[in-house]
Amino acid sequence: MKFKLRGLRWHIAGLLCLASGLNYLDRQTLSVLAQTIQDELGLTTIQYSHITSAFLVSYTIMYAVSGRLVDFLGTRRSFLIFVSGWSVANMLHFFARTATQFSVFRFLLGATESGNFPAGVKAVTEWFPLRERALAIGIFNSGTAVGAALAAPMVALVALHWGWRSAFIAGGVLGLVWLVLWTVLYRQPRDHPLLSAEELALIEEGTPPPAVRPRVSIRRLLATRQAWGCILARVLTDPISYFFIFWTPKFLQQERGFNLAELGLYSWIPFVAAAVGNLAGGAVPAALIRHGWTLNRARKGVMLIASCLMPVCCLLITQVASPALAVALISIAMFSHGAWANMTLPAEVLPNHVIGSVSGFAGALGGVAGIGTQLAIGWTVQNVSFTPVFAVCAFVHLVAFVVVCALIGRLGVIRTIEPIAVRAAS
Repeated sequence: MKFKLRGLRWHIAGLLCLASGLNYLDRQTLSVLAQTIQDELGLTTIQYSHITSAFLVSYTIMYAVSGRLVDFLGTRRSFLIFVSGWSVANMLHFFARTATQFSVFRFLLGATESGNFPAGVKAVTEWFPLRERALAIGIFNSGTAVGAALAAPMVALVALHWGWRSAFIAGGVLGLVWLVLWTVLYRQPRDHPLLSAEELALIEEGTPPPAVRPRVSIRRLLATRQAWGCILARVLTDPISYFFIFWTPKFLQQERGFNLAELGLYSWIPFVAAAVGNLAGGAVPAALIRHGWTLNRARKGVMLIASCLMPVCCLLITQVASPALAVALISIAMFSHGAWANMTLPAEVLPNHVIGSVSGFAGALGGVAGIGTQLAIGWTVQNVSFTPVFAVCAFVHLVAFVVVCALIGRLGVIRTIEPIAVRAAS
């Protein structure tokens, strides 16, 4: 009898989590080193916002393209291409000397990092039944916060001992190591030699046969109300993700007086909270479902609570006198943002064969919103303060929750999306 690995789907989720962790470790390296690089190279805060926007420009363009590529190439080849690309792009930062050079390398990083999320969501839909997808995507997406959390101590340690340029090389090398694991371990469920028949049956529970994969155009997808609900949820909440990732370390240094060593000691805490929030956004609904709740009630209940916590935290972050209390409030806000689980929505309402495309298009428009907000944040922080930025963040999730209820409706029911039929000639 051939060896079968029990709970293989959870090992796959762990591998996806690790990919997200490396994705965010690489992009967060610049955020941790922002003040150090600005001081050494004489860059302004507005120039820094231009550098982060260069990342988001390519990220946005390629997010839409990568979604379609993932549906075409499949998850295995997509990850091989994108992870190798972003690892090399990250290492190129070693050579940057000017704001323009940083912008070019950030542009390359954004173009290659975008494929991680459509590919990861698609992999989850292939490896998990509907009732487990929120938790699996929570595990996958928690890697983003784990990577961002590890970035602070790891990057600070490398930078303090070997210089800030070496930190970009270290992150890229870790990505290349991950590629070896991916090449060896990842296959489609039906093709995986380590998957038992019992687990395969569980994975395929409630899904159509693999042969039923109609090709659906973007035009048809954009005519679907549920797709727009998923897209607008990302458009509203993705800029909050970019703000927390790119600006939290800078806020702690600029507004709370943290130096690089203190940043390494404490700035990881909010990102760990975000990782726990990502897990809670899937685990809490799963527990409620086991106690008789519907998926719709469980997920929306968690989303509503998270939405209500955001105003409490964001309106106080810049007002409290204690740096420790500010870190605590940022941590609760990032926990709530993670628990809202915007990336899970397509997997809870749309069929597998359009997940990559919708996730990609949603991420692209979320990136467009991110570009505009990054420039606005840069101007506001340099000319006013962080206070107006946090004030806007306070209410975005409540608006997004209303959009989800109005456009998506019931979660946990997979809608059928057929290609537009060609009218027969009369």
